[in-house]
Amino acid sequence: MPPDKLISRLSFTHLIQLFPIKDPLHRTFYEIECIKGTWSVSELKRQIGSLYFERSGMSKNPEKLSKLTLDKADKATINDIMKSPFTFEFLGLKAKEVVEENDLEQALIDHIQDFLLELGNGFCFEARQKRILIDDEYYFVDLVFYHRVLKCHVLVDLKVEKFNHAHLSQLNSYVAYYRAEEKLPDDNDPVGILLCTEKGKKLVEYALSGMDEKLFVSKYLLQLPSKKQLTDFIQNELNRLL
Repeated sequence: MPPDKLISRLSFTHLIQLFPIKDPLHRTFYEIECIKGTWSVSELKRQIGSLYFERSGMSKNPEKLSKLTLDKADKATINDIMKSPFTFEFLGLKAKEVVEENDLEQALIDHIQDFLLELGNGFCFEARQKRILIDDEYYFVDLVFYHRVLKCHVLVDLKVEKFNHAHLSQLNSYVAYYRAEEKLPDDNDPVGILLCTEKGKKLVEYALSGMDEKLFVSKYLLQLPSKKQLTDFIQNELNRLL
């Protein structure tokens, strides 16, 4: 891409997002798509974070994927952001020209569910996409388990994007809700597990929501999967995609 065109069509903030991409082909792809679609900086960051370059290479119809992506970028809403298209077959999904991000999330959730149940540490499956009401607004918890050894609920939330502190805050709200509304007198405090999938960095965080951290570490981590186990799981799953 000619430097003068980049400077005339993209802002400095756009270029800051592009500079870390070392592979020239990879970077040029985003330069062209960003100029062609007149993406905002946040849209460029989102497309990089959602692996648009890799998805394009895996798509049976990359032109259709490009058109869909550009159409959505022009009129981006919260719902559009949650439906960024993914194309992949690594989780045994039926081959499609364009697979929505929700399909990716649901397939990963299936594997997370199986992974935790196979650990054999007391996880009992209770619900998925569990609807809860907080301040007159509905929220959905991806996976809910009851741990028969710890005698507590374990809430799992998956984000197919870069970690944002708002994600952990939201999961803490879920944990607080379960502690106030679902916890029985002989139950222990619930705990949340947040999984984020960003290329190059996989993040696992535990949501305590007011729980005494020393108590959590000493009592809960003996039974829950470690951050390393969960990070390795995320990495292995994504390796099957890329």
